[in-house]
Amino acid sequence: MRLWTKPVDLSPPSQKNYGHLIEIEFLHKCSGIRDCHWVSCNGCHHLGDASGRCHCSADQVQRYRARISGPLLDRIDLHVEAPRVAREALRPDTPPDGETSSAVAARVDTARERQLARSNKPNARLTTREINKHCKPDAAGQQLLERAMEQLGLSARAYHRILKVARTIADLAGSENVMSVHVAEAVGYRVLDRHKASA
Repeated sequence: MRLWTKPVDLSPPSQKNYGHLIEIEFLHKCSGIRDCHWVSCNGCHHLGDASGRCHCSADQVQRYRARISGPLLDRIDLHVEAPRVAREALRPDTPPDGETSSAVAARVDTARERQLARSNKPNARLTTREINKHCKPDAAGQQLLERAMEQLGLSARAYHRILKVARTIADLAGSENVMSVHVAEAVGYRVLDRHKASA
C-alpha cells in the first residue's frame, strides 16, 4: 500500500516545505489508512526542538495553528508529534528501542484478523451503527471520552473516530473489550485538538 503524505502547507510561498512519499503496509492492513497529512506546528518548523532554535511566541504559534480548519482536524484520526531523532540513536552500535518491526507486524496481522472476524471489515470502515455496536467502551472509558469531548470541544465526527482508534488499540492489545486505557490512548493521539482547546 502506498501512502502519500499530503502536506497541509501553511507557510508563505518562500517557506514551502512538503512531505514525501512513504511506504506503510502493516499500518494500512490494520487501520485502512489512506491519507497521511504532514503539518508543521509553527512557522519556523522547530517548535519543541531540543536545539532551542524556535523563538516563536505563544501568540505566533497559536495564530499559525489557527489556520488549520476544524473540519480538517476532524477528518484526521491520529495527530502525533514526531520529534527529531537524536544523533546518538543513529549510531550503528545503539541498541534498538522498543519492539522490532517483525513483532509489530505480527501483532498488526493478528489485530486485523480479529477485526475481519468480528465485522468482516477493518475498523476504519465501520459505519456509525457498527461503531456503536463494536466500539462501545466500558463505563470508565465512556466517562473519560465524554469529558474529553467537553474539554477539547470535539465534534460528533471526532467522537466516532476516537472510538474506532480505541477499538483498534484494544485489538492490538488483544483485548475483547474497549477499556478506559484504550480510550485514553486514543484521545492522546488528538494532539492538535488539545492545543486548540488550551489556546
